[in-house]
Parts: sequence; C-alpha cells; structure tokens
Amino acid sequence: MSEQPAKDTPVAEPRLAASVILLRDASAGLEAFVQHRVSSMDFAAGMVVFPGGRVDASDAEGWNYSSELLERHAADWSMSSIAASDPHAQAGTVLAAAIREVFEEAGLSLDASQLRPWANWVTPTDMPKRFDTYFYVARPAPGAEPQHQTTEAWQSLWMPVEGILAAEAEGKLQLMPPTYFLLKEISEFHSVEAVWQAEHQVRPVLSPPGSMAAFLKERGNKQ
Repeated sequence: MSEQPAKDTPVAEPRLAASVILLRDASAGLEAFVQHRVSSMDFAAGMVVFPGGRVDASDAEGWNYSSELLERHAADWSMSSIAASDPHAQAGTVLAAAIREVFEEAGLSLDASQLRPWANWVTPTDMPKRFDTYFYVARPAPGAEPQHQTTEAWQSLWMPVEGILAAEAEGKLQLMPPTYFLLKEISEFHSVEAVWQAEHQVRPVLSPPGSMAAFLKERGNKQ
C-alpha cells in the first residue's frame, strides 16, 4: 500500500501547465522532439521531457482561436479540471500556453490547428511541486525545425520514439511517468497521420501518493 502523506502536511495545489509532444515521420518510425533537462533543476532534474511549462496569466488573453476549434478542444478536455468553469476560455488559455512554450523553448511557431489535445496528468498529492498538465500532440509543418534554445536543458533534439524507450530501459536516460507512458502509447502508431486520426479520449490521470517514488524505483531496478 502506498504511504499516505501526514495529515498535517498541506497538499500543494496543482498549477496549470501545458506540454507538447512534437512528432514527425522518419525512416525508422515516429520521432519526438525531446529535451534533456539539466541536473540543477528543482523539478524533473536530469529527466528527458517534452517542451512545456506553466500556464501564465498572459496566456488568458491576446489569442483569437476559432469557435469551432475551441469547442473541439473543450470537448476533448471535458473530464479535466478546466472544464469546471468557462471551458472554451480555459481551453484557449492552455492552448496559448502550449504554443508559447514551444516558441520560447524550441524557437518553433505553431499554428493552433497543428496541435491536438492528447492527455491530462496531475502530479500526485504527496509531491511538493504539483502540476495539472495538458499534453498535446503536434505535427509541425514540413521543413519547420525546432531548435535547442532553453537553459533548462543541455540538449534538445529529435529522437526515435522506440529509441527513447530503449535507452530508458537500458538506463541511459530517465523519464517522468507521464513521458514514459505517453511515449509507450504513441509507439503503437506508425505515422503522425495515424496519431492524428486515432480515436482517443482524454481521461485525466491522478496517480496515488507514493506512485512517483515507486515508478522511479521500479524503473531503476529494471535498468
């Protein structure tokens, strides 16, 4: 049984965040653009992650997405926390955050039509820093190349999805639970178009207390 946090320990409220799984087709199969975070970070230090970050107040304004797109995204996020109040505006806000983060961290401008809602993960309640993260899959336009330009990572590059999972299994890199499970899920597809056309329902994941430590211990024992 997972160890429960002490009763007098306050549970941190999760902050809204957005993360983008940039995908492209390659001869060896699907590739994802990932960042190898520096070991000095106070969250996910040394991990391999997708571009992303916290939702800022500025993300709630300045965009003009179509009503049709917002309705579609709100429907995709209908079981998440942002559906509780003004879901169309909230869907636009997290989308704006996702697009902004990719531009800031990878120098890539994405159009809203190039992103599809894919997953929602909430950090377990026993963690000191918690996020309610909205993951998108994205298909950049042909020839559009993301760059390594964030100080939070020492390397950013395209990697085969299967190659990332193989390297993790061999202990050559580490993944956070959402990154691991989302890559496992995406590895079942053979093209970006297949991912885009897949019937896929977003079901929020709130892992139980102790699950983060258990995951890292389990993966470490397999390496």
